[in-house]
Amino acid sequence: MRIGILGLGRIGVLHAETLSGLDTVDSLIVADPSPHAITAAVHRFDAEVADSPEAVLAAGVDGVVIAAATDAHPALLRAAVKADIPVFCEKPLAPTMAQSVDLLKALADCDVPIQLGFNRRFDAGFIAARAAVQGGELGELHTVRSTTLDPAPPPPAYIAASGGIFHDCSVHDFDTVRWVTGREVTEVYAVGGNRGADFIRKAGDADTTSALLTLDDGTIAVISNSRHNARGYDVRMELHGFADSLAVGLDDRLPLRSAEPGATFPAGRPHTFFMDRFTAAYRAELAAFTEVAAGTRPSPCAVENALEAGWIAEACTLSLHEHRPVTIAEVRHD
Repeated sequence: MRIGILGLGRIGVLHAETLSGLDTVDSLIVADPSPHAITAAVHRFDAEVADSPEAVLAAGVDGVVIAAATDAHPALLRAAVKADIPVFCEKPLAPTMAQSVDLLKALADCDVPIQLGFNRRFDAGFIAARAAVQGGELGELHTVRSTTLDPAPPPPAYIAASGGIFHDCSVHDFDTVRWVTGREVTEVYAVGGNRGADFIRKAGDADTTSALLTLDDGTIAVISNSRHNARGYDVRMELHGFADSLAVGLDDRLPLRSAEPGATFPAGRPHTFFMDRFTAAYRAELAAFTEVAAGTRPSPCAVENALEAGWIAEACTLSLHEHRPVTIAEVRHD
């Protein structure tokens, strides 16, 4: 299988490395405006180089991975679909929800397979948690806690174009809450603070946030996010039901230390970033895409999922700025 990669930033390089290690992938062809990124990819992955995204799409690829900047996603996705090439597109679908809605409408009658990049759906812990909920092991849920704490903020240019912490970071928590519980969010209340990088404050964003979500069956979900976690990269989920409780991410690489005398857990080296925390999930995610591209399985994460998580992010952003509860119905306009 021949796969094209559009964009060789941090996530694009990770995807190139992952794809080059899959037995089903024979070759990669890449495009990126940075000569340095291209040179590095050629040496590291023995990739073929194209001088434009259009050239990648015309090079006989079996599938294409869109890992370019967010503002390029809509045009690249439309071009790939027009060329009848299966697409893997990193989140978010587009820079704004209005653009995402327009794109969804444009793709309404499309039969080209499209998979969105929500990698946590392929993590063993989250998969097991979803199975436990679906199997009734926990009983009816009453509380869900989801955490994403980054070790350090991304660069200022990234923050300026990210759409805010709820769209960029928390959106993974929103997606997994929906996916694991099988429920929809009806209302949110969000708060945020800035105790760290000045450039985040200047961009009108928060560096640490909490969001209280009400699900459609009355379950409460608490989402905690921060750009500053000195001990490492912390991603966890707790699910509390009337019959049992379950945690994702509670292993020896948890970046948290205990204050209890004599406690030795966690005993391992803390996770440092998403690339080591989710290595296996990224591999499973892209292996799934090769099956989607081959036509042997349906997309495991359709375009609609990105919009649903996006509406929650939109509601949280409004709630943060206006200091009030916001319903999903209030913000969605699809």
